[in-house]
Amino acid sequence: MTIEELQGQIRRLNSKAGQMKMDLHDLAEGLPTDYNQLMDVAAATYEIYRQLDELKQHLKQLENAK
Repeated sequence: MTIEELQGQIRRLNSKAGQMKMDLHDLAEGLPTDYNQLMDVAAATYEIYRQLDELKQHLKQLENAK
């Protein structure tokens, strides 16, 4: 994967992560309504941010290798 491809993937995931963060925030503000969705939304948000962190670390490694 090239640096440019990785940067594009990070941008797309960053957008999705921002949306997930807002969804989690909205759900938290509405508590206790829909509390049963909290763990699923939180887990999905965590996974997006974990993937984003992994991609950013990979990008940094590629940039440092140049």
